[in-house]
Amino acid sequence: MSTLIFGHKNPDTDSMASAVALSYLKNSTGHNTVPGLLGELNNESKFILEYFKVPEPPLINNVKIQVMDLDYDRTAPISPETSILRAYKIMDEKSLKTLPIVDESNHLAGIVTMKDIAMGIIKGDFYMLNTTLDNIINDLEGIALSQGSNEIYGRIKVAALYSDTIKGNRSFGKDDIIIVGDRYAVIEEAINIGVQLILVTGNMEIPEKYINMAKAKSVNMISVSMDTYTVSKLISQCNFISSIMKTRNILQFHEEEYLEDIRDEMLQTNYRNFPIVDSKGFFLGLMGKKHIINPKKKKVILVDHNEYAQSAEGLHETEILEIIDHHKLGDISTSMPISFRNAPVGSTCTIIYGMFESKGVEIPYDIAGILLSGIISDTLFLKSPTATDWDRKAVRELNNIVNLDLESYSMDMFKAGTSLEGYSIEEIFYRDFKEFQIESERVGIGQVFTLDMGSVFSRKEQFIDFISKVHKTNNYHLTLLLVTDIIKEGSYLLHRSANSALIPLSFEVEGEQGAFVKDVVSRKKQVIPKIAEAIRMLR
Repeated sequence: MSTLIFGHKNPDTDSMASAVALSYLKNSTGHNTVPGLLGELNNESKFILEYFKVPEPPLINNVKIQVMDLDYDRTAPISPETSILRAYKIMDEKSLKTLPIVDESNHLAGIVTMKDIAMGIIKGDFYMLNTTLDNIINDLEGIALSQGSNEIYGRIKVAALYSDTIKGNRSFGKDDIIIVGDRYAVIEEAINIGVQLILVTGNMEIPEKYINMAKAKSVNMISVSMDTYTVSKLISQCNFISSIMKTRNILQFHEEEYLEDIRDEMLQTNYRNFPIVDSKGFFLGLMGKKHIINPKKKKVILVDHNEYAQSAEGLHETEILEIIDHHKLGDISTSMPISFRNAPVGSTCTIIYGMFESKGVEIPYDIAGILLSGIISDTLFLKSPTATDWDRKAVRELNNIVNLDLESYSMDMFKAGTSLEGYSIEEIFYRDFKEFQIESERVGIGQVFTLDMGSVFSRKEQFIDFISKVHKTNNYHLTLLLVTDIIKEGSYLLHRSANSALIPLSFEVEGEQGAFVKDVVSRKKQVIPKIAEAIRMLR
C-alpha cells in the first residue's frame, strides 16, 4: 500500500509543491508514496504544473479506512461447474469455511459453506446427476474406457438385478447413469440402449469387445477402483457445486466502501465471511469479522499543516508517519513517535529543499521548478515578513537548476493565480480558507492574493453578505477575508465579528468594511498574532 502525502484543504501552491517534491524524494530513497490534493488546484498551481510539465496529483476525498485497506482473505474462487466433492476437498485442505464461486468473467455467482455441503449430502437428490465426465473421472479417480459427450445429466441407477430382469422390465433409458460391476450382459444391454454413462466398479478388466461397442455408440464408460457401494455413495457429490450454492441475499461489500459504514451490518449478521467485489463486480476476496478488529490503516505524511481542521476527513483513522510544516503547532496527536519537522521559514518547500540537500539527492529540473514556485508563492517573491535567509538561499540554489528570469516568471505566476474572472463569491472566499483556534475562540480566515481588486470591490456587498452567512452558520468569533494586493504590499479587510472592536484593535484601522492595512500580507505571521493579542485585550 502506497503512503499518501498531502497538504491542507483548499491547497495553495506551497501545499501542492511540497507534496509532489517530497513524494519524489521519498520514492528516490526506496519508499512507495503518492502525492495527493485535498481540493481543486488554484490557477497559480495549474500554471506552475503546466509550465514544468508535472502531472496534477490525484484528488483525495478522505483517508477513512476502506474495505480495500483491510488484509482480507484473497481466497481463490471456483467455477460453478466444479464438483461438490472437489469443493469440499479444497475447503478441507485450506481450512476454509466459505468458498466463493465466480462465473467465467470473474463476477460473483454464489458462495458455498461447509454447512451447505453437509446439508446437500443429507437432504440432496441422490438419484439425479448434473456434471461433466471430467468431474466424475477426477472425483472417482477413474479411467475413461470410452468417451462420448462430456455433459452428463440424468438419473443414477445401480445395476443390482439379473440381466434378464433388466431386459424384461426395460430398466434402462438413454438418460441413465449406470453403476455396475463385471456383469457383461448388463453392460452390453446398457450400451445397446445408449445410456449416458456406465461406471464399472472394482477395477475390473473389461473385454475389448464391450469397449469397442461403447466407442461405436459414443457411450461414456469409466472404470473405477472403488467398490459399488462407495461409488454409489460418492457419485451424487460429483454434481456441480452450482446445485447447492447460495445465490440470493448474499451480503457482499465493495472494496471502496468505508469500514465505519459496514461495521454494524457485519456484526449484526451470523455470516462468517462476506465477499468483496470491485466497482465492476469482479470478485476480490472474502472478509470476516476478524479482519475489522485491528484494521490496517492508511499511511500518510502531512505537509504544510498540522491541524485536524485543515486536514483530510478521517485523519484520526490513519497512521501518520511524518509531518513537515512551517506553521504554528496544531492539535494533531499520534500514538507513536514520528518524524516532525517544523521550521520558522516562509515555505514548506524550503524545508523540503533542505531535505534533498541532507540526503544528497539530486533535484531534477521539474521538481526544482515547483519547489522554487512554492517558495515564491508563499513568500510573495520574498517580500513577505515570513521570508527568511533560508528561503532566499533556497531560491538562489533552485534557480541555478532552472535558470529562470525570476522577476518575469514571478509576475506571470501571480497574474495566472490572482485573476478572479469567472469565480463565484464562494469560490473566491474558500480558495485559501482556514479555520483556527485562537485563544479558545474559533476563527475563520480566508485570503486571496490578487492584482484585480475591481473583481472584489465591484461585489463588495455580496462578499459581506456571504461572510455574514459563514460567520453565523459556523458560529465563528471572527470571520475574515484578506484581499491582499501584491503590488501595494498590503491587505483589504472584509469581516464579521462577535466583537465590533476586534478588527480596529487588531490592525489599528477604522472598523469599516474594506479598510486597507499596509504591509500586512502574512496570515500566519501578522494577522493571527494581531488577532490573538486583541482577543486577549478584549476579555
